[in-house]
Amino acid sequence: MNRSMGVGIANGIAAGALWGVVFLAPAVLSQFSPVQLSAGRYLVYGLIAVVLLAPRWRELHQRIGAPEWRGLLWLSLAGNLVYFVLLAKAVQWAGGAAASLIVGLIPVVVTVVGAREQGAVPLRQLAPALGLCLLGVALVGYEALQSEHAQGSTQQRLLGLLCAVGALFSWALYSIGNSRWLARRPDLSGHDWSLLTGVTTGALALLLVPSAFVLSSTVHAAGAWMWFWVVSAGVAVVASVVGNACWNRASRSLPLTMTGQMIVFETLFALLYGFAWQQRWPTHMEIVAIVCLVSGVLLCAHAHRPPRAVAQHVG
Repeated sequence: MNRSMGVGIANGIAAGALWGVVFLAPAVLSQFSPVQLSAGRYLVYGLIAVVLLAPRWRELHQRIGAPEWRGLLWLSLAGNLVYFVLLAKAVQWAGGAAASLIVGLIPVVVTVVGAREQGAVPLRQLAPALGLCLLGVALVGYEALQSEHAQGSTQQRLLGLLCAVGALFSWALYSIGNSRWLARRPDLSGHDWSLLTGVTTGALALLLVPSAFVLSSTVHAAGAWMWFWVVSAGVAVVASVVGNACWNRASRSLPLTMTGQMIVFETLFALLYGFAWQQRWPTHMEIVAIVCLVSGVLLCAHAHRPPRAVAQHVG
């Protein structure tokens, strides 16, 4: 494994650890709507991005044309606003474990699409890794459905699962499109691209303000609103600013098929944080599932090793 791939994997793991907190926010702020959660998080994200980019805005703005702004617009919608609204609704209606299970299928979707890229590792070589990931997700799903079966009505739970499926495809589109934009503009750092995404997302989040805060009929105490903004700011900094920067570094260092596998760590950390929130240890089946997920990523990393590195390792 070369140094660039090692750096990419490390950043992918870091992004997963930071993004895992996103699954906690809807549970911690269950009394707030998904639209409010999305608006709060991305208003803060946009504000932070504007402040960080302000000293270099004139120089950076001259390097960004209309195609880039259009790309940032749909990436912000797919990977941030639409994804988080659907994810928050899935967590609140179907449960955190079930939501993380379905979103955990992102590596399979991204890897299958990435297998068509020029120079990508053939899908048949990735089959064992994908098989382990699917097995891990299936085991986690079975355990989650058993433990959360009694929560919510059948109709509400079904709608929550459908929201999770929508979040899955929304984020898969973002992951693929973001990797291609980073490859198209190597002159822009991953951190700058992340902050530009934040500026665009923050501007779009302003459109949610009327329905989220002005027209909302639900009344919350002052203390609840303070906690809402503390959590929103924390998620914005940890997941959106730092997590996205790590992810962009990983996307630039790894092929698309392997970038998809790195998203497994978001599922892994989301489950671990969920266990901590529920104050319990994972069951035996959940432990086996986690082992399958991690083993699938390691097998995928091995499949992407250059032939020379493999030969040297065998020798």
